[in-house]
Amino acid sequence: MNEGEALGIVGESRSGKSVTMLSIMRLLSTPPKHRVTGDVQFGDRNLLKLSAAEIRSLRGSQVAMIFQDPMTSLNPVLRIEKQMTEAMRLHLGLSLAEAKARAASLLQRVGIPDAEERIRSYPHQFSGGMRQRVMIAMGLACNPKLLIADEPTTALDVTIQAQILELVKQLKQELHMAVIWITHDLSLLAGFADRILVMYAGQVVEQASLHDLYRNPRHPYTIGLLQSIPRLDQQRQRLQPIEGMPPSLIDYPAGCPFRPRCQFAIDACRTIDPPLEAMSDNHQVACWVKPSGQDLLQDPQSKLA
Repeated sequence: MNEGEALGIVGESRSGKSVTMLSIMRLLSTPPKHRVTGDVQFGDRNLLKLSAAEIRSLRGSQVAMIFQDPMTSLNPVLRIEKQMTEAMRLHLGLSLAEAKARAASLLQRVGIPDAEERIRSYPHQFSGGMRQRVMIAMGLACNPKLLIADEPTTALDVTIQAQILELVKQLKQELHMAVIWITHDLSLLAGFADRILVMYAGQVVEQASLHDLYRNPRHPYTIGLLQSIPRLDQQRQRLQPIEGMPPSLIDYPAGCPFRPRCQFAIDACRTIDPPLEAMSDNHQVACWVKPSGQDLLQDPQSKLA
């Protein structure tokens, strides 16, 4: 990712979005429950080769994460000030008084009124939207270079969703930090992301700039996701779902994992998993057929089975 870039990662549940981000943070359980290969480069360091102490010093200070459910992410028996000041004292070397002042300032910055009073509250004394704002403030506490947001608005109503998304967008611009936003809703990223990765069955099947992906998606799964979004410029009797279910990652299928749900599948899809190939400088697709989604999305009667 580039400095200040907003990356959206999209896919159904169990597509590997959260696991990928947890692996970056080194928050997965230790072996033998998982095996990690490859590299995760952050600046000039490979995060997978850092010691436990080194990765702890990086979490929160350089890379921060906002989790999906703030009620289970916040400790219910500790006041907000205790949970916010701990990281600042550890990573920034602030005194307790300095950390409390910064915590109150951050809460005010993310839109929580009477921050100096509310900082002494417990998580259950905040609404769902306010708890998520607290999580954003905690993520920003040490001025990270990269903020990872794991479906932070899933449990919130659409009005609060829009407020949280706009807040993160403003903070990204002010602080010049990169943001990874995980979601299952492509429409949520329309006014936020610079680039989008589409994941299916644990792998990236398409990645492109926001405009390229919306204008001309080339993977059948991406086309299906876009066809399932309500559109005001088309009259439809019903939305067009993607039939079927994602494959089990325990018994991974041969060939392309999307083949059982794809109307464009050919014989090669049964035996060979297509690699991620470049369509242009800013567009990559893992598909043998690469249908043009431009015409399909313009036709409200088109159906992806």
